[in-house]
Amino acid sequence: MSVRVVRLGSPRHAGEGLRIGTVRRPPRGIRKAEFATRNYFDVWFPDLAPAAATIARLKSGRGPSAWTAFVRRYRSEMARPGPSRVLDLLAALSQSADFSVGCYCEDEARCHRSVLAQLLHQRGARFAGG
Repeated sequence: MSVRVVRLGSPRHAGEGLRIGTVRRPPRGIRKAEFATRNYFDVWFPDLAPAAATIARLKSGRGPSAWTAFVRRYRSEMARPGPSRVLDLLAALSQSADFSVGCYCEDEARCHRSVLAQLLHQRGARFAGG
């Protein structure tokens, strides 16, 4: 059993399990009934997405310092009681169930899902292939 970190809209992996969309907004121009069949997500869970202001600051910034500031702000958001409990739940769930979390960004290294993976790892989550 394990968690995967995926790009939403990408082909699913065998044994991936439930796909959770950790994004602020659902995909544009796609009917809700098609989210799962078009490989976006089975469950939309914006509670683990960065705040709109955090994303806006990243987009308006330049260079590595903008990414560093984004990571610091997103980690701070995820340290709040509600998101922190959700991360604990997902880490525990990864011990007995397969599921994935993801975002639309093409480059995982510059996406909140890379930070989300670190936060889950720090809580003892079991990852696919690892």
